[in-house]
Amino acid sequence: MRTHFRVALLTATLCAATALPAQAQAATDSHLEGQLPSGATYLMDIPADWNGTVLLYSHGYSPAGLPNPAQNAPGSANRDKLLAEGYALIGSSYATSGWAVTEAVPDQLATLDLFTEKFGTARRTLAWGTSYGGFVTTTLAERHADRFDGSLSMCGLVQGGVANWNSTLDPVYALKTLLAPDADIPLTGFADQAEAVGAADALATKVTAAQQTPGGRARIALAAALHNIPGYNDPAQTEPGPTDWQAQQANQYPAVMGLLRLPAFSWRQEAEARAGGSMSWNTGVDYTAMLGRSPLYKEVGELYKEAGLSLRADLTALNHAPRVSADATAVRWMRDTSAFTGRLTDPQLNIHTTGDALIPVQAESAYRRAAGAAGSGALLSQAYVDAPGHCTFTTGETLGALRTLEHRLDTGRWDTSPATLNSRAQQEDPTTEARYVRYRPTAYPRPYDRAHPGDARP
Repeated sequence: MRTHFRVALLTATLCAATALPAQAQAATDSHLEGQLPSGATYLMDIPADWNGTVLLYSHGYSPAGLPNPAQNAPGSANRDKLLAEGYALIGSSYATSGWAVTEAVPDQLATLDLFTEKFGTARRTLAWGTSYGGFVTTTLAERHADRFDGSLSMCGLVQGGVANWNSTLDPVYALKTLLAPDADIPLTGFADQAEAVGAADALATKVTAAQQTPGGRARIALAAALHNIPGYNDPAQTEPGPTDWQAQQANQYPAVMGLLRLPAFSWRQEAEARAGGSMSWNTGVDYTAMLGRSPLYKEVGELYKEAGLSLRADLTALNHAPRVSADATAVRWMRDTSAFTGRLTDPQLNIHTTGDALIPVQAESAYRRAAGAAGSGALLSQAYVDAPGHCTFTTGETLGALRTLEHRLDTGRWDTSPATLNSRAQQEDPTTEARYVRYRPTAYPRPYDRAHPGDARP
């Protein structure tokens, strides 16, 4: 996944292991690029004065059919600073793109094995990743704890796969029910990408028209609330006032359209193809209760009042419209490959921006719930950056989080107060203000973990 639903198209060709050009060798002792037996490519940078710590980076979601190069850091600024400080950086492309967890995890482990073979056993091994890569990182932390000392998930999809796809279904179900009740627009079970894209286009046409009317905007806000899309979710936006409902909805609208164009249909179809059917359902879901738990409830209510519409009537329509059922086989596949247990053996730090529309900050509540139920709560710490957008951390905020994880490993104690995190972030990047704040996200709309899958069943 990528910030603001854009996909960075990286077209560098990765070849067999070669030396870095001479002008860069002063900075790194070794730079290796190559291919794993799976077909995935790998990338390794090891400084001449390696400090003994290796960071295994898991990159974000790459849509099927687009370039999928290996990455070993979340951006060049982070990479350059870490190399200068002596860290070894490694990562793979994953053998396939899309919902590639069954390839990503073994490819990342194979990259770590290759690093160890070439450079020896690290003093400390940390897993870290952004967005979908945060999901891969947490999978590594839960299922291969013996390989790592700790992990850092940044804006991660830590609610897990089942919860993610269920929560992605809810807003499009609301939009179809309220804006296109008689249209033949499938929401799951796509035969191929063409059908998924056609369904997305058909629903997007209805949403575009609805945005022109007060009632349509109220209904779009309702759909956004079911996915907890905040009213300030892009650094390019002007931050609305706390009761500027119209401005908040105007900011939500492009995020809703982005959800339609990519995750809810196109990306879903690719995941369904892997799972062998539809892994999502909304049978048994009470949308009145779900909206009541949303931090956007007040906005929705006020917009409905302004439009002269009955919110109760629309919620009744959602609760009585035909529901979507899942394929049990597909749910089992997604559960077995992509749902979490919450069982941690080593410390994990999660950081998230508060204004994330792609992976809403409430995902952290889902993982906190799972870790608490599994008895791993003391090993998990979560911290929040007061900023709009997906993964819009500064270099300082990212490296400050890494320092905080290392401090936990060195001392056995978490110190994740905003003041401490901001101080560490400023030390890493004095030129940019750090934005960690004290924050507690509301509950994830539909949590699902392997031990306690939740009330609504397929």
